[in-house]
Amino acid sequence: MKNSSAQAASRHRIPLLDWAHDYRKEWIRPDIIAGITAAAVVLPKALAYASVAGLPVEVGLYTAFVPMIIYALFGTSRPLSVSTSATLAILTAAALGQAVPGGGTAELMRATATLTLLVGAMLALAALLRLGFVANFISEPVLTGFKAGIAVVIVLDQLPKLLGIHPAKGSFFHNVAAVAMGIPDASWWTLAVGVATIVILLAFERFYPRAPAPLIAVACGIGGVVLLGLPSHGVGVVGHIPTGMPSIVMPDASLIPSLWKDAAGIALMSFTETIAAGRAFAQNEEPVPKPNRELFATGLGNAAGALLGSMPAGGGTSQTAVNRLAGARSQLAELVTAAVTLGTMLLLAPLIGLMPHATLAAVVIVYSIGLFNPADFRAILAIRRTEFLWALVALGGVVLLGTLQGILVAIVVSLVALAHQVADPPVYVLRRKPGTNVFRPASDEHPDDEAFPGLLALRIEGRVFFANAGHIGQKLRPLIADAHPTVVVLDMSAVFDLEYTALKMLIQAEQRQRERGISTWLVNLNPNVLATVQRSSLGKTLGRERMFFTLEEALAAWQALHCADDAKNVRSATALHESPPQHRE
Repeated sequence: MKNSSAQAASRHRIPLLDWAHDYRKEWIRPDIIAGITAAAVVLPKALAYASVAGLPVEVGLYTAFVPMIIYALFGTSRPLSVSTSATLAILTAAALGQAVPGGGTAELMRATATLTLLVGAMLALAALLRLGFVANFISEPVLTGFKAGIAVVIVLDQLPKLLGIHPAKGSFFHNVAAVAMGIPDASWWTLAVGVATIVILLAFERFYPRAPAPLIAVACGIGGVVLLGLPSHGVGVVGHIPTGMPSIVMPDASLIPSLWKDAAGIALMSFTETIAAGRAFAQNEEPVPKPNRELFATGLGNAAGALLGSMPAGGGTSQTAVNRLAGARSQLAELVTAAVTLGTMLLLAPLIGLMPHATLAAVVIVYSIGLFNPADFRAILAIRRTEFLWALVALGGVVLLGTLQGILVAIVVSLVALAHQVADPPVYVLRRKPGTNVFRPASDEHPDDEAFPGLLALRIEGRVFFANAGHIGQKLRPLIADAHPTVVVLDMSAVFDLEYTALKMLIQAEQRQRERGISTWLVNLNPNVLATVQRSSLGKTLGRERMFFTLEEALAAWQALHCADDAKNVRSATALHESPPQHRE
């Protein structure tokens, strides 16, 4: 029994043993097919994204090899395919551009190793500190805007390669102007190669979506170089790629002060993309990815990959989709993808060196445009105009301020959005649906809902604390002034916490209303809020007779009180009418 418990605990700690222990023989074939199919998509894109980062294309192969293996051993998502992405590539390019501007290959590789190791260390540390919840701090609308901004930046960055021009880089508007002015000097052969690649990718996506379109497009580009002699027409190619296993690359500690901030942003985006892709493609019978374990797996993958020349890595949505659609059932599919990558490094490197830069640029453009989805913006606008503005702010932050600054803008916008929602909770006037005991917010859609003159029922929603108590008071006062009630009933069913400062303000407000002849009643308090009120002077002031379980009980008590007052008034009037007149002497 003890042995069995120890094995179960071990499997819980090491994800590899989770999926290997429960592995089924019938999964082998679909996993192998999925791994090979995913490799046909992962490898061309990894090469392309390495070029986006301004690195030698073989770095893309290294990134699709080491992190993929490490994640397969330690990650918790069965279909997740880990290499790099358009977002991580452009963030890496920005970081390296600031740390080693104009650096040679050796300098870039050392800087990349340092950056990737920092990213891995930060992810692993976040796992130890159990910070997996941090991914939830970037809202979906803000992430939508951020990714759209990344798409704009990447496409603009790749257009010169598609046109065969080499303008100087600068701000967003400078780059737009430089590309426009460079069009007359474009290499038409280079443009033709790029356009042909785009046509191939779009055609396969439209008519044969299960085909490995990037691999076919890359093969066509290499075939054009061999058969048509494209370099003689001015079409640039990748050039020499070293064959064999990657060499050990040592990080440069002197670069840490200039890279750590960038590494933090890249680590955040790596984790956000990883957990989003893992959750999106988890099937019902599979375990949901565990955020802190995902942090550890991607952190370890980045740290190990850094020493072998990898750039920052994370889970990719499109390649995970391919892996899943091709039939992946477990992490074995990722190990197969890594094996195909290894075979490519050992055997096919010279062939990849013949690939045109325009082909790589076209692959990047086609798959980066997918990050900018107008339908996502329309969906947000149709539901919440405020969140639509947040998405636009995040997009503008990336495009105008830069990608790394855009992350900060995205985070700040998310936190401001959260603070705004928490600091300004809604307050509703309640009416009763006729013939029921259902109370709902007053609205023009339900003009027949019942109101009770002299009784004002209000509902507050959310946490009530020092930052929003004043806003709530400002909303309550005009509602009470307009209704002229004798009793104000506060429905607290949606208030899950009542902080000390807010409670003190409620005590003062109750006293002011009482002095004006208005009684305050509380309804639907949860146990925590009820205990807080009872420990205060407010609990003694209200007593049990002014705190109720439901609005219906409060209404019945008010009606009984109202009837008693009416009866008392009738008796007083009758007594006055029947009393004998008093005569003066």
